Amino acid sequence: MSVKQLNDSQERKMRYVPVKRINGSPVRLRNTTIPLVRTVVREFCPRYTPGGTVLYIGDAGDKFKVYERDALAAMGVVIDEHGKMPDVIVHFALRNWLILIEAVTSHGPVNIKRHNELKTLFKGATPGLVFITAFEARKAMVKYLGEIAWETEVWVAEAPTHLIHFNGERFLGPYPGGNVDTIG
Repeated sequence: MSVKQLNDSQERKMRYVPVKRINGSPVRLRNTTIPLVRTVVREFCPRYTPGGTVLYIGDAGDKFKVYERDALAAMGVVIDEHGKMPDVIVHFALRNWLILIEAVTSHGPVNIKRHNELKTLFKGATPGLVFITAFEARKAMVKYLGEIAWETEVWVAEAPTHLIHFNGERFLGPYPGGNVDTIG
């Protein structure tokens, strides 16, 4: 059995509900957006944050593709415009989580330094925080494997129905940190 056959046979059936903008409209991204960010919005979000609301999408060309400042402020998140935002922020209301996604092609993985920066940047957030590093392929992940922070998740676009969980007692969920209730 080839690796391709093995990967295809392990594909999971998942609910697929596209994310939306705060006004309910679909998220549309131009080709100028970082390709992996587009893939995150089109493939990761509908599977792992079905029906979620996109609150932020950054881009190298335009600083903010989507920036729902008022909605973030209502959740206790007030960011200086020069703050190092993640590439994508999605509110997954079903669980009351803020999903913070870094596309490794733009700034690298959620390593311990970045994990701490994001925790500080989002310290006032009332929803739980979930940290995701997105890769295009497992081969690209190998370069950063030793840097990825514990208590984070990794998603690989070439196998979109699977996540890699880095340690801890939870799978795709926030960890207690003073401002977050645990989910049993």
